[in-house]
Amino acid sequence: MTTPDSDHARRGGAPVAALDQLPGREARAVGWLREWCEGPDGQTRVWQDAVGRLGAARARACLSAFEQLLGLILAHGRRPLMRHSTGCTCVGADEAVFAQFLTSAATGEAEDAMMLASLLVRADMAPTVYGLARTAGLGLLAGRAAAPAMAANVTWPATAMRH
Repeated sequence: MTTPDSDHARRGGAPVAALDQLPGREARAVGWLREWCEGPDGQTRVWQDAVGRLGAARARACLSAFEQLLGLILAHGRRPLMRHSTGCTCVGADEAVFAQFLTSAATGEAEDAMMLASLLVRADMAPTVYGLARTAGLGLLAGRAAAPAMAANVTWPATAMRH
């Protein structure tokens, strides 16, 4: 039997990469995830990054989809979503899957994105989160080509933090 503190529940936090080794769009996805889950201050930082990249109207659409996406992942997740702290330089397994899911959806790799969605949420939710990930992911890919936003200063309190 597993408990919420068991290895099964923490498995998604196992480090699988270094943040500075990810492509910019994936580092940005991890950064946005971490910052957003920190609460209002982090969400403001994500908003500022998005507006700077996309302009206010496109940022609003992108972040609306991003917020809905995270809400569904947290509400219908296969297990608690694990994340690292904003200052952590490593990338956890769940964070890596999330980042790859967003970029696969944004680049139209639907089959890969649906498979990755099934690692995050129940299978019946995969098509719904795919549509939101496509919109949010397009925002991550769009805009000026900047260094990975918040990569070095890269939490929805309902996620569990590894370190």
